[in-house]
Formats: sequence, structure tokens, C-alpha cells
Amino acid sequence: MIQEIPNTVIQDEYYAAVDLGSNSFHMVIVRVLSGSVQIVTKNKRKVRLAAGLDEQFNLSEEAILRGLDCLQTFREQLEDIPPANIKIVATATLRIANNASDFVTRAEHILKHKIAVISGEEEARQIYLGVAYTSANQGNTLVVDIGGASTEITIGRDMQPLHLNSVDMGCVTFMERYFSGGVLSEANFNAAQRQAQDMLSQYAPTFKCFDWQQCLGASGTPQAVVSILVKQGINDAIRLEYLYELRDKVIACEHIDSLKIDGLAESRRVIFPSGLAILIALFEQLKLQNMQISGGALREGIIYGMLDNYQRADRRTQGINQLVSRFHIDTAQSDRVKKVAIKLCRQMCEQSNFCDFDTEALISCAAALHELGLHVGYKKFHEHGAYILTHVELTGFTTLQRMFIRDLVGMHRQEIDLSVFDNYQDDFKEMLINALRIVRISVILCTRRRDDTIPEASLAVNGHDWLLQFGKGVLSSQPLVHAELINETWLQHKAGWKLRCE
Repeated sequence: MIQEIPNTVIQDEYYAAVDLGSNSFHMVIVRVLSGSVQIVTKNKRKVRLAAGLDEQFNLSEEAILRGLDCLQTFREQLEDIPPANIKIVATATLRIANNASDFVTRAEHILKHKIAVISGEEEARQIYLGVAYTSANQGNTLVVDIGGASTEITIGRDMQPLHLNSVDMGCVTFMERYFSGGVLSEANFNAAQRQAQDMLSQYAPTFKCFDWQQCLGASGTPQAVVSILVKQGINDAIRLEYLYELRDKVIACEHIDSLKIDGLAESRRVIFPSGLAILIALFEQLKLQNMQISGGALREGIIYGMLDNYQRADRRTQGINQLVSRFHIDTAQSDRVKKVAIKLCRQMCEQSNFCDFDTEALISCAAALHELGLHVGYKKFHEHGAYILTHVELTGFTTLQRMFIRDLVGMHRQEIDLSVFDNYQDDFKEMLINALRIVRISVILCTRRRDDTIPEASLAVNGHDWLLQFGKGVLSSQPLVHAELINETWLQHKAGWKLRCE
């Protein structure tokens, strides 16, 4: 059956984390109930505190007042949270501002709570933990967060940061310095990228000594890039070729007032060019092949850090269990399909080049959640499930992985919509095709919804030519499963894939 999450945290309590960043102030409030963490409130305000720094690193009164005005709106909700369950941190701008204490004193008076101005290394550590809690990783993971005045880079394994750095470059400070007056030119981009590369050059050799299995971007500019790609119908990780194309589009706009790209949020528009220049420099200096979006960052690191024992729970299992419970999924059937899918997945991966270290986890999740949409209704329940997965949190998976799982659930039965695959790059496309075939077959083999009626099967894979082999007389003794497999063979044939059952 689906694994239970240890119930080690205080029941039905509220926790709050506030991040006084250089670009935005964030507040997140969560409810902890029966071992699960549920976000109940998120509040984000663009303060652009770093834009108020002068050449002597003094914060202007105007910038201070912007920040204090934001905190007035946070205060009321924080009053309802136990003081011991609140943590407020300040980052890069308040680390370097000469008059930071003036802001902090006034802010603490408003919030009635102490503010911790954390070091760059501590910020990088907390960001990594926030990513690790919400985006389960295997092997070494590189985590990048481009903030308003600093960029944090960390490499770690599971919950343990191994090497971290904070670099004094950010999308607000670079916008002020290299895109003065809002001019978007090739020369300005080149200047920003050269400076970012110079600042990264002392750190890059150390990071490149580590082998990492994945790179995750924490919100901000990477999230903005993914939003643009999704708007263009591209379900893919961030790649350097996309960043170059975006840079050309930005330069073509000539001025920040004319910058309009489908998928780019208005709140991100002003600082997008500078963040993009930094991201390109990171890709070039660290030789990044691709970057996915994490499920969390600094605020999540702070929240989960207050829940001492929470890290013992598997984040992916916790995310799946929450949806199983919330949408009343038949756990026995979910477990059956998942076990069959894992078995077939392992056989397939032994014979296919289109598997990575997360393939089994993604197939397992889709198999466990394939009946998610039954909560809405039987007719087209696969489509209902895909819709739900588009709009709910799924702890432990990146944005691209959640898209992958959504599409597996959405196509696990009936006709196969080949147009969905067009939104993925070739390597992800092939992995999705193989994963989809595994899930569809697994659902059919569990049609009778009983453990003792699941037929034993072995899978032989040769490209898109698959052979599903059963023992002598198995199919003749299972006419319902046999009929479903015959229909599935036809549906996969229409999709251009060959499936034989013997």
C-alpha cells in the first residue's frame, strides 16, 4: 500500500516565513496537519529595495518607506501566528546597506518580531534546503537562485549542501547599472554578461569539479523563462538556445517600455533583461546543459527548517499521499497499478536509451494518481485528472516533471493525442512515449481490480516495437484483459507504435 508519512510535527498549527528580499518581500503561511504541510497564504510585493541603494551603499528614505509600507500589510496576518512559529529573514540589500539598522529597527517595531539579516552563505543554504524539501533529488544537484542583489549557487546531495556561494550580482542591481534609462541594446547585454562572467569565474572551476545529475533554478528569472516557453507551447527544460532567442527578442524591443513577450508577467518585465543576462552567464560559465524549475526556495527552506523532523518524510510520497487522500483515490487499485508499472518500467529501462534516474519515479507517480479525475466523474476522468494536476501542488517534483505526470494521467486511456508530444524536446518526447505506454498497459493488466487476477507479463523492447509476453493459456483465461489489450494494440498502432501480446 502507499507509504504512510511519519506524524512527527505538531498538529494543526500555523507557521509563517517572511523573506525581505532585494527585489520582493515575500510572506508564506502554512498549516501543518496530520504530517502534511498545506500552504494557506502567499503574499508577494515588489519593493525593489536594492534600487534604493546609492553609490555609497546607503538606502534612500523612499526605498525604506516602500519596504515599511509592505510590512504594514504583512503585520495583520502575522498577529494570528504563534511568535515561536514565525521566522523573518533579510538578504543581500540589508547585508550591504550602511543604514540597514535604521530599516531593521523600524521594521521590527511594525512586525513586533525580530528580523535576522542572514549571510550570503546562509541564504544559499536555506535556498538549497527549500529546493530539496519540495523537489526531491537523486544524486548531486546544482541549485541556482538569481535574486535582486545577489545570486546564490549551491551544489548538494539530497538534504545536504556540499558547496555553496553567494555572488554580489542580482537582477535589480544589474538593471540599474547596465540598462540605464531602460535602454535594451546588444552593447548593454554584452556589458552585463561580461561582468557576470567575470564575477562567476572565480567560483566556476570549483563547481565544475562536482558531477551533478540535475540543475534546478529557484523561482525568479528561471520561472519567468519557463512561463514564456509554456506560453509558446514548449514543455521543456531551460536551454541556452532558448535564452539566446529570448535575448534577441528583448534587444529588438529597444526600450524597457516596449518590452512585451507572451508569457512574461508585468511584475517581472522591468528586471527581466538583467536577470536574463545573468542566467546566460551562468549557463556559459558553468557549462549548463539544461535547468528545470524547483518547487521551492528560501521561504520553503525557512518553513521546513522550523519543522525539525519533517525532512525524514519522503517529499514525493508526501505529495502523492496528499492527493490520494484529498481526491479519495482507491489506494488498493492505485498501489496495484503502480507496482505493475514499476516492474515493466525496470524491464523497459534495461532495453531503452530513453530513461533517466527519475523515469521510474515519474511513471510510479502517474500510475498512483491515474484515477485522480474519478472524483469529478467517470466520463473523461483521465482529462479531469490532467486538469487537476495542472492546478494543484505536487510536492517533490519540478515544474517540467509535473507537466510530464499531468500528460501521462491525461492520456492513460482511450485515444492517444499525438499533438501533446510536439511540446517536448526529442529526448523528453521519447521518454514520455515509453512512460505512457507503460502506464496504459499497467492499467489494463489491473482491469479486474484484484491482486490475484493480475497476469504475469514480461516486456521485450526494440525501439517502438514492443512484445508483451504471458505464460501459456494466461490470455485465454483472462478474456476481459485480452480484449482490452487487443484494443490497446490498435490504439498504439494508430499512434505509430507496435505492440504485440503473446
